[in-house]
Amino acid sequence: MIILKYPPVHNIIDNFAVILDSFIMIIAAIVVTDLNNAIGKDNQLLCHLPADLKFFKKTTMGAPIIMGRKTYESIGRLLPGRRNMVITRSSDYKLEGAEIYHTLETALKNCTEEKVFIIGGAEIFNHAFPMITEIYRTVIKTSFVADTHFPDINTMEFDMDWQECHGADEKNKYDYCFQRWLRL
Repeated sequence: MIILKYPPVHNIIDNFAVILDSFIMIIAAIVVTDLNNAIGKDNQLLCHLPADLKFFKKTTMGAPIIMGRKTYESIGRLLPGRRNMVITRSSDYKLEGAEIYHTLETALKNCTEEKVFIIGGAEIFNHAFPMITEIYRTVIKTSFVADTHFPDINTMEFDMDWQECHGADEKNKYDYCFQRWLRL
């Protein structure tokens, strides 16, 4: 938590965070990519990696998760233990148990939690990228045929402050690394 040295500003989005009352909300992306930043093909993840699903659940549990409608539909259900927020252009889209918003900015303005996770898809990641202050990334150590990519992480803007790598095993077909990147 960062305490502001100036009076609180309410519901203003700048390029790095949403400032609400007396704290700065951390806007984090959580994503699994291959070596080329690919994240999906035909609205599906590139592969099944149980260790990444466990990491995703542990990291996002209890926090709001913001996703596009197509990402929600590819998951096929609400994720328990998290505030599910879905972005859609459709004015009549309804989803029992989820909050529906028509812009990312409106969804963020309705968050009061210290940290919110952007979980995809590509259009939401691209739109949110200038506001993202942390990236939780699982890198699968291979390349896939894909039609969707995560934005490039510029090392002049982000620094990797943690990485934990694992080899393939009986449950996880590929070598992979968990990483956390922080905006400088």
